[in-house]
Amino acid sequence: MAELRYLDDVITLRYDAGKCTGCKMCVMVCPHGVFEMDGNRAKVVDLGACMECGACQRNCDFDAIHVDSGVGCAAAIIASWFNGGTVACGPGDEAACGTDTGSNSTKGTCC
Repeated sequence: MAELRYLDDVITLRYDAGKCTGCKMCVMVCPHGVFEMDGNRAKVVDLGACMECGACQRNCDFDAIHVDSGVGCAAAIIASWFNGGTVACGPGDEAACGTDTGSNSTKGTCC
């Protein structure tokens, strides 16, 4: 899916093919087609299309996939689907990102 790009060259997705059992869950849940089956195992076919939503990791019961979900404000983009299309990220953008509950923080949780 070369037409869908998020942030090339900074994606946190890490895939260990040696742990893949071929369950196909990552292929089924990835909204951008980052994975496809190659014989009995999944393979990454378009790393740059990853929006770091974390669906692949949450659905991999074999610890083959790790991704820092929400990095690069993917959480703000996902939240925008539910709040009328407003994409915002950073200090003061609590409506899109939520607020960090840590002490003295003004940064949204998505960033």
